[in-house]
Amino acid sequence: MKKQLQESIELAKHLLGQGHVATYIPELSKVEPKQFSAAIICHSSLETFEFGEKDKLFSIQSVSKLFSLTLALNELDDKLWLRTNKEPSGMAFNSLVQLEYEQGIPRNPFINAGAIVTTDILCEKYGKDAFAKILSFIQTLAGNDSINFDENIYQSEKSTGHRNYALAYFMKSYNNIHCDVDLVLDTYFKMCSIMMSSTDLARAFYFLCNGGLDIKGNVVTNSRHTKRINALMMSCGTYDNVGEVAYRIGLPCKSGVGGAIVAALANNYSICVWSPALNEKGNSLFGMKVLEEFTTLTGKSSF
Repeated sequence: MKKQLQESIELAKHLLGQGHVATYIPELSKVEPKQFSAAIICHSSLETFEFGEKDKLFSIQSVSKLFSLTLALNELDDKLWLRTNKEPSGMAFNSLVQLEYEQGIPRNPFINAGAIVTTDILCEKYGKDAFAKILSFIQTLAGNDSINFDENIYQSEKSTGHRNYALAYFMKSYNNIHCDVDLVLDTYFKMCSIMMSSTDLARAFYFLCNGGLDIKGNVVTNSRHTKRINALMMSCGTYDNVGEVAYRIGLPCKSGVGGAIVAALANNYSICVWSPALNEKGNSLFGMKVLEEFTTLTGKSSF
């Protein structure tokens, strides 16, 4: 797979710097758009192949929603679906219109409202220690205790997070947020501001290609949850771009406006591609092309 990923990167390099970095979070607008990195972990051999700026740390943003979802599922099992649905939204990830129409129940756990609900569930369980729990979970999955959040990005998120406050208070009016809104959103903003490398994320997502076991063989979640999470990534994991991602890439993916796209294929590999310049839907333009070429060259996708 090393050769095919390297070739895919070469085929996509003309796109580096095209698109736009996220500007609605001021700190993200400062990121150099032509950077990239990629990492893949092979299921059969546990070999890791890295390309580009392999040690570069970047803000994982909405990729973090995968981790809060996993912990919330472990906590509530199917009772989670009383508080969030599992359908594609077809609207912006921070839409208030959809949330009002559906009476405070988010369409899925990967839009902002849904991730705020899963964060609230963890705040109910762990209180002020919720973020520490999430961070420790990610560190363990990635095998990297140095992973942490970026204070400047966190403050930037918090100072511009008015829409997220509106979503949270609106859901609280329907009794779908149980904890103090400030605690929930403080945890949520820190979670989105976590800094990781492509290799960190490929390792952290490995359990999704390994039946719920991490790279060391430890149980992260059960096989039923693993199936469900992969299904949600396929149908809801890339904003309002899921049809295009399924059509061109054919993998369960989770993306973030920091420029990361992470994917997994059962019993084959986990992969992360990062480049901060985004398409109009908020997904890395370079990352989308690399993954499209990679699944074409390898013939290894969900379809």
